[in-house]
Amino acid sequence: MYLCNKQLTMSNTKITIKTLSGETVEAMAPVIISASRSTDIPAFFAKWFVNRLKAGYCVWYNPFNQKPSYVSFAQCKVVVFWTKNPKPLIPLLHELDERGIRYYFQFTLNDYEKEGFEPNVPSVAQRIETFKELSNLIGKERVIWRFDPLILTENLTPRQLLTKIYHIGNELKGYTDKLVFSFIDVKAYRKVQNNLVKETSFFNKENVASAEPEGDKKQELIDGLVKLRDHWKGEGWNLQLATCAEDIDLKQYGIERNKCIDGELMERIFSDDKELVYYLKTGNLAEKDLFGNLPEIPMKGKDLKDKGQRKICGCMVSKDIGMYNTCSHFCVYCYANTSKELVKKNMAKHSDCSESIIE
Repeated sequence: MYLCNKQLTMSNTKITIKTLSGETVEAMAPVIISASRSTDIPAFFAKWFVNRLKAGYCVWYNPFNQKPSYVSFAQCKVVVFWTKNPKPLIPLLHELDERGIRYYFQFTLNDYEKEGFEPNVPSVAQRIETFKELSNLIGKERVIWRFDPLILTENLTPRQLLTKIYHIGNELKGYTDKLVFSFIDVKAYRKVQNNLVKETSFFNKENVASAEPEGDKKQELIDGLVKLRDHWKGEGWNLQLATCAEDIDLKQYGIERNKCIDGELMERIFSDDKELVYYLKTGNLAEKDLFGNLPEIPMKGKDLKDKGQRKICGCMVSKDIGMYNTCSHFCVYCYANTSKELVKKNMAKHSDCSESIIE
């Protein structure tokens, strides 16, 4: 329940809410919610998400100090979903539509079936059909295809990986406008190294770094993706390529740096929501005058980069409501899970009726 506004800006807006138990608390009231970089809410917590939407708030735990914070949906205008399987959420999307909340999807659709890197995701064929279903329902510009990350093994060469992308792309032709990719970052994440060694037969401590494409192999993947894009363009599919959080500059290939929380995309596909567009330009929620008119939308926008993300991340400010160590896809390359055992322990604490993902 929304009570009053303390008139702050951007993602730091705070309001006072009343919880279902009757307690009055201070809550963040973001305009854009990320659901989520930390876990797959559409796949595993769709009912929980809708229940929290109906309640008007959720509880989020800081992953560094475990301190709880309340997050209100009172001012939410856009939800960005990150998922490998949105199927459970699709029949519930009307709950967002009825509240005037816009949304789009970052849909990771890889093919690591033979390698077993994503042991608990639906089959490639099932995910392709779900992708098409979602695209037909909400529009291709609101479903972004991610093949992410790109991983190599002794047997999975750049050419073979490109072939997998080619086969999926042929199925998704006309169902999306963009393909986002990244190269697995093994050296930066000790838990990724440990999981690749522990959960697969391809790597040991001595060779685990070879999962990360480098040098000629990375270049072969880049060149191959450009060739695929140009091939599909010749068939009438104008697929845009973009990297996610990569240091390498690929503008010479016509490959941009992606913004997963993308203000420009939102401004384009949700242009009828003038209050949202004003926020995307200024970082402030617009106040109407005495006659109910919104202020003029400035031509030049303010820099709204999320400073809480890595420097190379282009995302604008948002509030993520997910929690680490709660994703049951058990992808071996995942930086958000420490171990299967911890995820299973946390999932035993989940209830669709609780304020947070795990109680």
